[in-house]
Amino acid sequence: MDYKSDRLADYTDDSGIGRGSIDIPFLLLVMLLLTIGVITVLSASYARAYYSSETGYTATYYFTRQLTFAGMGVAAMLVASRFPIGFYRRFAAPIYIFAVVLLLLVLVAGENVNGSKRWFTIGGITFQPSEIAKIAVILIEAELVCRFKSKMSTFRYGVVPFVAAAGIIIGLLVFEPHFSASIIIVSITAIMMFAGGTRLFWFIAGGAAVGGLGALVLLGTGYTSDRITAWLDPFADSSDTGYQIIQSLYAIGSGGLTGLGFGESRQKYLYLPEEHNDYIFAIFCEEMGFVGAMLVLLLFALLIVRGYWLAIHCRDRYSFLVCTGITSLLALQVILNVAVVTNLLPATGISLPFFSYGGTALLIQLAEMGIVLSISRDIPEKKSVKPRKNGAEITQLRANEETTA
Repeated sequence: MDYKSDRLADYTDDSGIGRGSIDIPFLLLVMLLLTIGVITVLSASYARAYYSSETGYTATYYFTRQLTFAGMGVAAMLVASRFPIGFYRRFAAPIYIFAVVLLLLVLVAGENVNGSKRWFTIGGITFQPSEIAKIAVILIEAELVCRFKSKMSTFRYGVVPFVAAAGIIIGLLVFEPHFSASIIIVSITAIMMFAGGTRLFWFIAGGAAVGGLGALVLLGTGYTSDRITAWLDPFADSSDTGYQIIQSLYAIGSGGLTGLGFGESRQKYLYLPEEHNDYIFAIFCEEMGFVGAMLVLLLFALLIVRGYWLAIHCRDRYSFLVCTGITSLLALQVILNVAVVTNLLPATGISLPFFSYGGTALLIQLAEMGIVLSISRDIPEKKSVKPRKNGAEITQLRANEETTA
């Protein structure tokens, strides 16, 4: 791809005209998915909220919070779309350092939930530093690609800096432990390296190394090995390790072709754990059926394709890489979540973007969409050009003018 500039600046077209408008199709797809997701949280969560003392037995507790964060997220998305890509490039390193500091702090002062320290709770609001780490890796690795450019085919510049940048984040995530976020970071790093021009040989060698190390971690850790066992045969321990996936499959199967109807799910009545979070797609399938599920997946597919379309049409390398990274992050989370819910993959703890309950995660996701919209402002619009008339048409026009005269 022939980029006009890699410089740190507010990119404008050759005519000197300022930034254009945001990409409307991308914005509409985000808003449509967000609307469906927030409504689904209402249906999926009200039973658990009603029976929980933590929510004050308020049925709309989770929905109200999600709706509030959705509004804040839309505002953050629109604000993020106003800053030029040069702004994000300028602060790529500080954002990365900030993410590392947060990951260090969460190991010391984070909230311990089921033996994992992944969350901060401040003023009743919980957030995971790993969400910030994901976008930080994309921004810093895009900067590395632009800095090394033609040297990306070498091991020194095309592999080492990226392994170091991702390795620091992954090392801290392993201590939490947070293996699902580690998988995302590894995948995003591979995508950024591939888009940047790293040689294919290093992907083969690195894939073998990461695969071997991952197998050792999965098989050697009781927590993850139980998940593997439950994935292979959930009915072997249907009351414990396999319980969640079995209830998820029951929900999906109960939906049939057209679903039970909005609000009519049975599995959300405290049968399916995490019904409003990681497994919310199973509840959606139960209520909207196969048809509804395919429509939502089609909307996600259109959003992802549009994101890549914007990336391809970027005028500078950094915008292309950031847009590719954010779009790939969205695609990975959707694919992995749906695969887990349908038992195609072992449970990973990855939420479904715009659907799963989680205020700060939703806020950051929408801010990431704002960065893509910001990039879309700098994509030149195709100007309509009137077709030139041929000689015969010109002669006829002149004859008509003479006759009229």
